[in-house]
Amino acid sequence: MSTIKVLVDAGKANAGPPLGPALGPLGINTVDVVKEINNKTKDLEGMQVPVKVHVNTDKSFSIEVGAPLTSALIKKELNLKTASGKAGSMVAGNISFDKVLKITKAKYNQLNARNMKTAIREVMGTCRSLGVNIDGKTPAEALKAFNSGEYDSKLNWFFSFSFKLAIFINLTYIILL
Repeated sequence: MSTIKVLVDAGKANAGPPLGPALGPLGINTVDVVKEINNKTKDLEGMQVPVKVHVNTDKSFSIEVGAPLTSALIKKELNLKTASGKAGSMVAGNISFDKVLKITKAKYNQLNARNMKTAIREVMGTCRSLGVNIDGKTPAEALKAFNSGEYDSKLNWFFSFSFKLAIFINLTYIILL
């Protein structure tokens, strides 16, 4: 089985690069692959999504669609087509912390973070690279406010739930021993 990983515009994949040249040597019908990718990604139109095409030795294939990029989710929340291009000096938009939290929850399993606070910092860093302010503050100011605990009240539900879940899991493990 061969696997091809590509980043495509959702709902707008085509047989050109990078997909066509990667699929051509495998001998499968590229048009069918493109149609299936577009069908599976039509709800995410306007965003770039990672796609894996698994090609079996009998020329059958399966499509696995990954989560959109964090930057694509931020742009979608703000209805932006492009980022500022000059992050730090030009502002592309303003996002609320609640939306940052929503994006973090959606992407949490794909991020390289060990905990929710680190994941939020990662999303805030993406806002910085896009030139997007958070709650009217520059990303650096918002990060400082986040680190000082200004947004902790919005996180309490998550931490209390996580703590209760951890206690439940530990108790279940102890009982099973």
